[in-house]
Amino acid sequence: MGEPQGSMRILVTGGSGLVGKAIQKVVADGAGLPGEDWVFVSSKDADLTWLAWPGCAWLCSWANTLPSLPGSLHPHTSQALGPPSLLTVPPAIVPPSPCTQHPNLECWFPPEPPDSLAPHRDAAQTRALFEKVRPTHVIHLAAMVGGLFRNIKYNLDFWRKNVHINDNVLHSAFEVGACKVVSCLSTCIFPDKTTYPIDETMIHNGPPHSSNFGYSYAKRMIDVQNRAYFQQYGCTFTAVIPTNVFGPHDNFNIEDGHVLPGLIHKVHLAKSSSSALTVWGTGKPRRQFIYSLDLAQLFIWVLREYNEVEPIILSVGEEDEVSIKEAAEAVVEAMDFHGEVTFDTSKSDGQFKKTASNSKLRTYLPDFRFTPFKQAVKETCAWFTDNYEQARK
Repeated sequence: MGEPQGSMRILVTGGSGLVGKAIQKVVADGAGLPGEDWVFVSSKDADLTWLAWPGCAWLCSWANTLPSLPGSLHPHTSQALGPPSLLTVPPAIVPPSPCTQHPNLECWFPPEPPDSLAPHRDAAQTRALFEKVRPTHVIHLAAMVGGLFRNIKYNLDFWRKNVHINDNVLHSAFEVGACKVVSCLSTCIFPDKTTYPIDETMIHNGPPHSSNFGYSYAKRMIDVQNRAYFQQYGCTFTAVIPTNVFGPHDNFNIEDGHVLPGLIHKVHLAKSSSSALTVWGTGKPRRQFIYSLDLAQLFIWVLREYNEVEPIILSVGEEDEVSIKEAAEAVVEAMDFHGEVTFDTSKSDGQFKKTASNSKLRTYLPDFRFTPFKQAVKETCAWFTDNYEQARK
């Protein structure tokens, strides 16, 4: 899938997740090329989530560079000192503490944020990570993700955290001069009311499904930012839109995970306890599932060879779409489960279908071969069974 142009230092955010682990495996198995240095990071390396906490010392230093004015105030209290008042935080949010630069005064910006505002220190972590790695290329996978029911419950959290992560990563990449960023979107960003199949031109044509609008809009904004970075600075920041990804190292949590890993965990438990398998919903909604190892190969191709700012859908064909019922049957077969299977129709189905066209991908890679669905399910079930104690669940 192409040769690297000179040396490449590739930073992969979200490197311990489903797709990050798949890329790591594909690179280790021979897809990496001479001149490529791959760096996989996770939240243990840096919290990419929030805005920076400026801190008293920084604000005072900045304020003291300004011209002194008669009657001017301490930079972040109401007390007279030197430069004019710049910023005040209401006492109900941040209690005052001694100013580190002027101990005789009280300050609304202590050196470290209180517990209520602790997340605000972490854009600095993102910048420090990028300064340390100095990537020429970035694959941006880090995100707050979850299944249907978690999205329904926490739409605001999904919006806020993902918007902050994306802005921190994209701007840090810009600041260190990264040549290219490839971010990961999702087919849930497409309008709920639309015609099928959906394609790359339809992202902003209407509101997404109400069940996960927070996550969907946050992911849409990556496309907006990519276009803006290109228009203003000429940056090659782009995005891929995979359909439903699954594979080893997925999140198999029944409550918070996506449908297929959740089914795999449910079947494992039902088989272990000799009980019935209950599938949430009617089983009628349809999805295009893509194996994480196939997606990893396509990510590497996009990184090396796809030079459009416009996003590209990475998906199996429309003819490979399956119902949730068919997906459950594939898992039942792969795990050799012989118990009763029922459907709890009191549970939400979510969006009925999100059929995506992969015609753009096929114009670039007409001969790419996807792993057959049942084979990919069988390999994922085997990985989960073999790694049950360590698997995310």
